[in-house]
Parts: sequence; structure tokens; C-alpha cells
Amino acid sequence: MSPSDSSAGGLVRPAVPQDAVALAAVHVATWRDAYAGLLPDDFLAGLVVEEWAERWRGRLSEIAAPLFTLVFETGGRVRGFVSGGPDRHGHAGGEVFAIYVDPGCQGSGAGRLLMSAAVRSLAEAGFTEARLWVLAGNRPARGFYEAQGWYADGTEKAWTYDRDAGLSVPEVRYVRSLDPVGVTGRADRAQTGT
Repeated sequence: MSPSDSSAGGLVRPAVPQDAVALAAVHVATWRDAYAGLLPDDFLAGLVVEEWAERWRGRLSEIAAPLFTLVFETGGRVRGFVSGGPDRHGHAGGEVFAIYVDPGCQGSGAGRLLMSAAVRSLAEAGFTEARLWVLAGNRPARGFYEAQGWYADGTEKAWTYDRDAGLSVPEVRYVRSLDPVGVTGRADRAQTGT
């Protein structure tokens, strides 16, 4: 995917290893904001940007299609990202692994642009359906996904965030069809606003 201008005053482009610290900062800030009240305060306070940056460096140095990580950049600063690829749970189809927008940039259209780019990337990779998982109690994210054409299919599982302590929270699965026409039609119009 080549960089594309956006109506949100920035662009969506493929992530590179040099984005690792910025991705980690967005990741940690968004978890602390979105998961407050859903995950323990001490767990969220213990998230360390440098540790997440190391994870991102490793992921980005080995990424190859059909895996992708795209960033939303505005003013020379990474303010959000989306990652995805083949379904990690063995189902046919693609998956959006994560989508996060810095709390200070939410409501700007960055999330819609990232999701549109993710759907297009999955469709271009030949997938005809996609899934994503979201914490059951994350109502704002669920509303965002529903507004973007995703729907909960009734599947739930536990997401374990502290294996040693056995702490987990429920997640729900969202799905959507990927229309091959969207590769050159609707998905492009959604991004450009036409």
C-alpha cells in the first residue's frame, strides 16, 4: 500500500521499524485510556513504552504480506495504527489484529481511515471475510466497529492479560464480509469521501 492523503489531515502509510517507539507510545496511551475500568489500574500503570517498542521492532522487521501494519500520521507524528493479516485462530479469512488511535486524535476520522485501509488490505490479499476481537465491555470500540459495518457474531472467549495470576476478561468477536468490489470501488470512495 502506498501512502494516501486523508480527509483527517494526515496520511495512512505502511509502518516501518523506525516507527516502533511511536507505535508503542500510541499502544500504551490507548490501552490506558480505553481499558480504564476494564483492566486493573496497576496493570495499566505498569505498561512500559520501551518494552512495547522492542516488540514492535521485532514485528516490523519481519513483516511480510499478507501481514500488514499501517500507521496514521499527521504533522510528522504517528497518531494511530492498524495491523492485520490471516486469521490467527485458524479460520478461513482475514483478521484485524489491532486498531488504536491516540486518545488526543480520536474523533478526527483517523480510525475510519485506518479501518478502511485495513479492510482494503485484507480484500486485496484475497480474503472474503474478516474478524476482529474486542473486550466485551469496550462499548466505544464496539460502537465504532458497528458503524464501520462489523457485527458481533455471538462468539466469546476469555482474553488472558496476566497468565501467572490467571486474570482474564471476556472478548467478543466481530465479523464482516469483504466485497472484492470494495478494492477498487466502495473502499476507495470511503477513503476519499466520494
